Amino acid sequence: MRPFREHLIAHRGLFDNARAYPENTLAAFDRAVRAGYGIELDVRLTKDRRVVVAHDDTLERICGDPVAIADLTYDELRAYRILRSDEHVPTFADVLALIGGRVPLIVEIKQGGDIAETCRLTNEALSGYPGVYCVESFDPRALLWYRRNRPGVLRGQLSDDFRDDPQTGSRVLDWALTNLAFSPLTWPDFLAYHHEHAGVAVRVWRAVLRCTLVAWTVESQAQLDAARARFDAFIFDSFSPDGAIDPDDHDRDA
Repeated sequence: MRPFREHLIAHRGLFDNARAYPENTLAAFDRAVRAGYGIELDVRLTKDRRVVVAHDDTLERICGDPVAIADLTYDELRAYRILRSDEHVPTFADVLALIGGRVPLIVEIKQGGDIAETCRLTNEALSGYPGVYCVESFDPRALLWYRRNRPGVLRGQLSDDFRDDPQTGSRVLDWALTNLAFSPLTWPDFLAYHHEHAGVAVRVWRAVLRCTLVAWTVESQAQLDAARARFDAFIFDSFSPDGAIDPDDHDRDA
C-alpha cells in the first residue's frame, strides 16, 4: 500500500463539475495524472456487459435522465453527455489506457447487479495493466471474490456508519457493515472509512488486520489536516490539497 500512502488520491479524478472536467471522465483523470495525484474511480456494467466508469446506477444526476446504466448498451450510453460538457461515460479500458500506470489507482466495484460478473470483467480488464492498483467495495462479496480468485490483488473494505440506512432495510446488516463484521471472511488489505465516522470498531479491526486505513472523502484542507493523525492515506475532492497548483491554471500561465 506504500504508493497509496505516498499519493493523495483524487476522488473520481481531479474533477470540477462546473467546468470541463466532470467526475469520472477522461478529462478529470487526465487532469489528476498531470497534477500527480492518485485516482479513485467507480466501475459497473452496461446491459451488454461492458465495464464502464460511473458512480451512480442511473444517469439522472449527471445527465438528467433517470434511465439505469444497466439497461443501456454502451453505444446507447455513449450518446449521453455529462453535465453539459463534451464528456461521456468512458469504458474502463479507455481509462486504463489513458492513465497508463502513471499514478496509483483505486478501483471501486459498485454494488448492484451480478457482483461476481462485475468482478470477473473488471479483473479481465486489469489483466496486464502496467500500473499499481487495488480494488475496494462496500459490498463484502466483491472482496470475497477477489480473495478466492485473485488473492494477490490488494483489496479494501469501504464502509461508513450505516445505522438505520434506508438502502439496506436491515438493522442487522447495517450493524454488520458499520462494524466491519465481514472482515474475518474477506480479510481486507485496507479499510476505507468515512473520515468523520471512524469509531472503535475501525480502530479494533485496523489493529487486528494490521492494515492501512484510508480516509474518504476529505473535502477541505482543515479536514485533511485533522484526518492525518488517524489515517494513513486520503481520498479527496472539492479543494486543492496543501496549496497545490491547479494544473490547468499552470498550463495557462505557461
